[in-house]
Amino acid sequence: MSDAMARAASTRGARRRAQTRSALIRAAQRLIAEKRTNAAILEITQLADVGMGSFYNHFESREQLFEAAVDDALELQGAYLDQLTTDLEDPAESFARSFRIIGRLHRHVPELSKVILSQGAALVTSDHGLAPRALRDIRAAVEAGRFSTSDPAAALLIAGGAALALAQHLHEHPEVDDAALTDTVTESLLLMLGLSADDARELVAHELPEVSGPLDDFPPKASAADDSTQ
Repeated sequence: MSDAMARAASTRGARRRAQTRSALIRAAQRLIAEKRTNAAILEITQLADVGMGSFYNHFESREQLFEAAVDDALELQGAYLDQLTTDLEDPAESFARSFRIIGRLHRHVPELSKVILSQGAALVTSDHGLAPRALRDIRAAVEAGRFSTSDPAAALLIAGGAALALAQHLHEHPEVDDAALTDTVTESLLLMLGLSADDARELVAHELPEVSGPLDDFPPKASAADDSTQ
């Protein structure tokens, strides 16, 4: 076999392995959203449409798979927030926009919301998703003189608790206006962080980018890998 053929074969193999892993993660995300985390590994592989042996080529246990599935959802959420806040120079507005978008996503992408919320309070201290970005914005806003909180880490705990309670309330009360309630909570958090009432009111009145795009099809349909033994 020539070097070129060997490289092509290696690339195809890597692509098949990535497809298999992705299919398993998508299947796990669906099960988490449906609160079926006790599903047998056979059921997971059937949902992913991959061979039973493929599972152990990628994960040591069902728990490891579900952890990877949540991390994947958090990274997707974080990348989406980055995409919608890169145009902002004011870290206070970046914090406000992110919180306002997250609140709306609970209704816009309920499956993603349920996967992420499955972690509960651990989300507030997670290294992925909203938490590290919120802490970054809080610290930057303090340095810029926009927020006056003396303890950004403590402020994150308060904001995180508010985010979790808001999400739970929106899931339990579908009749509630998610945008209005989210903006009210955001305004209260901005006041807690030290913004004036006028500044806080102004930030939550800003128009948001369209909440759509790469999250619309979450979780994407788990597709069969090209080779179920990968």
